Amino acid sequence: MRILIVGIGGALARRVALLLRDAGHEIIGLDRRPWWDHPKDIEVHEHDIRKRAAEDVFRTRHPECVVHMATVNALSAGGEERARINVGGTKAVFEHSVAHGVKHVVFVGRHTYYGASAESPLYHTETEPPQGMGAFPELADLVAADLYAANMLWREPGLATTVLRLVYTLGASQTGTLGSFLKARRVPLVMGFDPLFQFLEENDAARGIVAAIENRPRGIFNVSGPAPVPLSTIVRQTGRTGVPLPEPLIKRLLGRFGLPNLPGGAIEHLKYPIVVEGKVFAQATGFAPEVGEVETLERYRRILAGP
Repeated sequence: MRILIVGIGGALARRVALLLRDAGHEIIGLDRRPWWDHPKDIEVHEHDIRKRAAEDVFRTRHPECVVHMATVNALSAGGEERARINVGGTKAVFEHSVAHGVKHVVFVGRHTYYGASAESPLYHTETEPPQGMGAFPELADLVAADLYAANMLWREPGLATTVLRLVYTLGASQTGTLGSFLKARRVPLVMGFDPLFQFLEENDAARGIVAAIENRPRGIFNVSGPAPVPLSTIVRQTGRTGVPLPEPLIKRLLGRFGLPNLPGGAIEHLKYPIVVEGKVFAQATGFAPEVGEVETLERYRRILAGP
């Protein structure tokens, strides 16, 4: 199968590309970021998805499946440009796919779009809309991109659309929300709160995306990992030092004294869990993580410790 990965320059997208290549698929990559040392048997085009040159890739290469992994999740890259990339880029992916005969589009989103709050259910299911922008306005453009992708299920019934809401990832790339949060030696914890966090080892996350590509389930799916773990345990097991602080003090100290630089809305994610039910995706694709929560944390501890 000829597969176009939009956003192939990202660490997780590269893992997906290599797994698909090894499974015998023809891989084409599209990203405005370079992949300098990409394998010769993976074709990479260095274009912005919103530009005409990107549409030419759809028109000339005729991919059967498109995987959209080009949303910008880093909150440090905020502002109007990030919103244009996330919403405008998602719109372009689907418009080009419909115009050029793509059969299947996979949108890779995040479970955090459900939003963290005191009223959150024990397990979020796919029937719930993402509401993360309520307490966390910095997520607004990402939630809008997710909703746009989900709307394609009824707007373009002839296009098989798969919307994935993936839990946090931990792995060698040290990227992603949780991985970046744990890079600092001192990790802030909101005093009186210890939310459960769900995560997948990076390779398992890539395997989950591959399962969606190869099985082509139509709909919205939570992609969960092993059992959720309290944040304080994650911090301790990865060799970090948890620093319990009152919430008002955390807001004043973020980005200083070795604490990570987070927007104010992220504090809710340090207080309340976002735990998703992944049963529907497992039934649709047969996906199950190979690496458990204990081993994932131990591997990440070794990565953070260095050679």
